Amino acid sequence: MRQELMSLPKTLAEDVARNLVMVARLIDEDPEQAYAYSRIALRLASRVAAVREAAGFAAYATQKYAEALAEFRAARRMTGSVELWPVMADCERGLGRPERALAMAGEPEVQKLDKAGQVEMRLVAAGARRDMDQLDAAIVTLQSPELASNSVQPWTARLRYAYADALLAAGREDEAREWFAKALESDKDGTTDASDRLAELDGVEFVDAFAEDAEDEADDAEESVRGKDEPAAGAAEGVADEAGDTGADVDAVEDADGGDGERRGGAER
Repeated sequence: MRQELMSLPKTLAEDVARNLVMVARLIDEDPEQAYAYSRIALRLASRVAAVREAAGFAAYATQKYAEALAEFRAARRMTGSVELWPVMADCERGLGRPERALAMAGEPEVQKLDKAGQVEMRLVAAGARRDMDQLDAAIVTLQSPELASNSVQPWTARLRYAYADALLAAGREDEAREWFAKALESDKDGTTDASDRLAELDGVEFVDAFAEDAEDEADDAEESVRGKDEPAAGAAEGVADEAGDTGADVDAVEDADGGDGERRGGAER
């Protein structure tokens, strides 16, 4: 990316880089805001492939699949790379065209992907099968040397999780439980909710102790306020009587302040 930005004037390159950094920082926690930054970068440097790719991922994170697909295609034309092929196919799924995603899974571009890309393409193809209510075919699609391997790779947890989920959808609960357990075992970064799915299968319900404590504190606070209501009301009457003599001063202060302050709004993949 740095090399691509070097083709721009220095000041412009710095502005674009700052916006791309914000896209990367926010895309998981605040995709809408990341999308906004990506649009700024796109206006500044639409002929830079890294900008088109970032704009594609930001649109994808906000489920703007048609826009994401257009940006990914533009980036691919600029670079000639096939690494975006799986996410392009998943955009087709998002647009309600699983048959196109399956067609892409059979294209020669898939053979040019690295191992991670090929696994990702397999996940997309299985998802497309499920979109078409072809559960058995989805299960078969996920059965691969990567799934059977005991070595843990960056894609292992997601692949095992997808296989477990497909088995469960097909009513094969015992096998699903086994593979959710395997997914959890390989999920060192917590990228899946395999532990929750296992607990659900085992009939375990989790109680949020923090939520209960907060509720108890709120009840205590409410009771405390009720106990103080009566004297507070009496004190308010006394203050109101005294305030009758200083009404002109209060009006003067309000005039100086310009009345009530305006509430500031905030911005929101």
